[in-house]
Amino acid sequence: MKKLVVSACAAVAFLASPALAQDTLSVAFFVNGTLGDKSFFDSAQRGMVRLNEDLGLVTRTVEAGHDPTRWESALVDLADSGEYDVIVTGTFTMVSYVEALSQEYPEINFVLFDGIVNYGKCGCENVHSILFKQNEGAYLAGVLAATLTTEATESLNSEQTLGFVGGMEIPVIQDFFVGYRAGAESVLSDPTFLEQYANHFGDPAIGKEMALAQYGQGADIVFAVAGGTGQGVLEAAAEQGRLAIGVDSDQSAIFAESNPEISNRIVTSVMKNVDNTLVSAFERILAGEDIFGFAEAQGLETGGVGLAINDVTRQYVSDETLAHIEDLSSRIVDGKVDVPTAF
Repeated sequence: MKKLVVSACAAVAFLASPALAQDTLSVAFFVNGTLGDKSFFDSAQRGMVRLNEDLGLVTRTVEAGHDPTRWESALVDLADSGEYDVIVTGTFTMVSYVEALSQEYPEINFVLFDGIVNYGKCGCENVHSILFKQNEGAYLAGVLAATLTTEATESLNSEQTLGFVGGMEIPVIQDFFVGYRAGAESVLSDPTFLEQYANHFGDPAIGKEMALAQYGQGADIVFAVAGGTGQGVLEAAAEQGRLAIGVDSDQSAIFAESNPEISNRIVTSVMKNVDNTLVSAFERILAGEDIFGFAEAQGLETGGVGLAINDVTRQYVSDETLAHIEDLSSRIVDGKVDVPTAF
């Protein structure tokens, strides 16, 4: 696995990170939101469950809610307790907190996913940053969505219009859109894109409102990249008899039992396999590898991102298209297809 070098941000030579008591390793997951999003945080929580059940680690999950004013004090309390060897947290919103706390609590290691600390500024030799190449998975989703608009597919109209609802207009979310757009434009000569941002990751009502508007403007498919807000997009797809693309987890599989109507409208999902990434990181820690003091990027090659292909996908997408997407995935990994990025 290659280390990611990000100009002056990546560490090249740090002192060894704090020693970890491998036989009693305790890990806390700090959620700057709540579980139940059926997306990003739930994926990370599945990783925490596996750390406990498969690796025998002592784990705890703390849900801090959606009020940012509560995050810092809650995270400080967690670090100050002295009960944890490693604190796991995620997204760009936690970067500044991790940068500060890593210096205040050098005896604790931090794993930050979907964000990167400024190693050149803070040192942060006890922080491991995990980034995802979400643009790669989104590119494949764009190819799939655009191809569907050219086929006689139920639930789609004759207009080549694709929707996108993002949680916030920030680089990591825009990276999804950049890849999605590039994939679609590799299939269609002049598609129309409807791009909106909810400015919230936990408001299904606004996600639904935006999706309904986009379907009303002729969108064939709406790609929801908005955490809990995206659940509203999926609800709108079911109500309108249209299609949606999920994110972070295989959302069609998640809704299969609880709400089959929604499940059957999620043609695919661009997955960020946070669970697999966390388990891999801690397996390396337990094996004695020092993974702290630098960042790594997880993409199609390492399985950090991927496109969900399931029975619902096969219901709408031809075998020929699926074979093409599989070939594209290999070509992206081999460097034969260059996927643009927002970074």
